[in-house]
Amino acid sequence: MALAGLFLITFLPVHLIINLMLLKSDPAPFTAAAHFMATFPIVRIFEVVLFAAILIHITYGIFLQIKNWLARPVGYVSGSKAETSFFSRFMIWTGSSVLIFLILHFINFYFVKLGLVKGNPEDFYNMARNLFAVPAYSYIYLVCFAVLGFHLYHAFNSAFQTLGLNHRIWTPVVKIIALFYSIVIPAGFACIPVILWILR
Repeated sequence: MALAGLFLITFLPVHLIINLMLLKSDPAPFTAAAHFMATFPIVRIFEVVLFAAILIHITYGIFLQIKNWLARPVGYVSGSKAETSFFSRFMIWTGSSVLIFLILHFINFYFVKLGLVKGNPEDFYNMARNLFAVPAYSYIYLVCFAVLGFHLYHAFNSAFQTLGLNHRIWTPVVKIIALFYSIVIPAGFACIPVILWILR
């Protein structure tokens, strides 16, 4: 689960760079990038690996949560809990919110590319901007990326701990990188609907 999560973390900056092209008035850069991602053979192979990582991460996350629930079917009588962070206790819920967004994202874009949903796979630029023009979609988008920030912060830290890479020097550095990443990446995605709304 940790390895799959770290792999997914490396994908987000690439996706963000492409999405930021939506802020350009000229659709050509975004369209070219989207076309490249959809047709280049190596990217197509990478896409399969990406989906496998998503499925592994989700499946194993659900498995671990169910295992934890079964291990302690009745909550503690006292207010004391195991020494886990706030983020750790709510990872299943933040992860579920991200999953809901992924499903919406696939329906609106990936399934269009596959021909399962009506739309023009060569015009994702206008499709995306039209979706951001719908207030409800933009609100859901902003909330989901805010939740993603919390999910990423804990995921980044716990992945290194799971892999046994704790160190008195490097662990504080990892925490700083995790904080930076979990703020900058979600904020980058979130700024897109906000800026498009301002520019309307």
